[in-house]
Amino acid sequence: MKNLSRRKALSLGVALGLVGVTNPGQAWASTGSVTGAAAGTGPEWIWDDAADPLMASMLDNGHVPAINTAWASWVNNNDPLPTGVPAEFAAHLRQVNRLPSWADPAKLARAADFNRRRDTYLFMLYGLGSGIMSTVIPREAKSVYWSAGGADMQDRAAKTFTFGYDLSQLGAFEPTGQFVVTANKTRVVHAAVRHLLPQSPHWRAVADESVPISAADILVTFHSLGTYVYRKLLDWKIPFPAADQEAFLHSWQVAVHLLGVPDEHIPQTWAAAEKQSAQVLTPILTPSTEGIALAEDLLGLTAQIDLGVTRGFLNEFVRYVLSDEVGDWLGLKRDYASAVLVRTAWPAFILFREGLSPVMPGTFYMFDQFVRALGMLFLNKGSSGTTTPITIPTGNRAG
Repeated sequence: MKNLSRRKALSLGVALGLVGVTNPGQAWASTGSVTGAAAGTGPEWIWDDAADPLMASMLDNGHVPAINTAWASWVNNNDPLPTGVPAEFAAHLRQVNRLPSWADPAKLARAADFNRRRDTYLFMLYGLGSGIMSTVIPREAKSVYWSAGGADMQDRAAKTFTFGYDLSQLGAFEPTGQFVVTANKTRVVHAAVRHLLPQSPHWRAVADESVPISAADILVTFHSLGTYVYRKLLDWKIPFPAADQEAFLHSWQVAVHLLGVPDEHIPQTWAAAEKQSAQVLTPILTPSTEGIALAEDLLGLTAQIDLGVTRGFLNEFVRYVLSDEVGDWLGLKRDYASAVLVRTAWPAFILFREGLSPVMPGTFYMFDQFVRALGMLFLNKGSSGTTTPITIPTGNRAG
């Protein structure tokens, strides 16, 4: 059985562009971290010593509704910190609302420009690649499903999409950007969920961990987003100069730091990231009852935008970017006409957009408009193109 599982992991690793899958137990022993320091305690045993006790206190003492009201206007990085919140909560924000000392402004600026130039591919890969991949990461799928956000997947997807959208914006880390605030709000929400979810009997019945969202879980999510997208851009032969690759990684390194992951566990290079991803992400991908339900919800939401794009097209695009194995796990019905369209028209679309082919495919505008609509769908349910309010939950999903 162990050899069969290993063969499946290798097969899926090849499909996702990760050619080597090694022993997961060795994943955190690397010294290839952003600080170059050797890792100490494994991140699967690290949560958030700063935010977790704080949010347990805020929830137990009924302060969260007031915090949600107070920080609604705290959006841009240079906005004043919210007032009218408990002193210890304000002190936490003052402590974390800054970039790490090793952040490189030039790389972050280049990453923002790269994201602007490649936003079409990023929307599709984050939305239909990483978004659906999250439903076959069992811990993530179960945590999302049984948390309060799982009951309203369009709102939950909007908040998740906002994280990537704000990270991808020009000036994301600059004073007029929004990502530092978005990351700090997300870190607080994670801490709240760590306190709330263990109180859910439904989550406890299916979880294989006693506390959700460890530093390891956050790194797995990073690999399902940043590392996955990096590999896909290379596989699709999209021009990706070394300086852009380095800048893209650096933006994710800073993002993961802002979420509270210790620097010694953040990969220093893409080679280290891909090695870590092959060890800790690919082998754990598998379907779950919760994940299948979430995938259906997410694809149902995406189908709302229509534009002549059928559900069969969505199913086949997911299969194209994640593999038929994942598509089968999620029960995505085959549409062979759409499969041919995706596998022929999408590469032609890329070639034309990159100026590598003078022939504009007949499906160009369908793809282009679909990508834009996909982005807007998840930005505050399509009602805002600038921000999606992030709120701290006060409970879990009801049974």
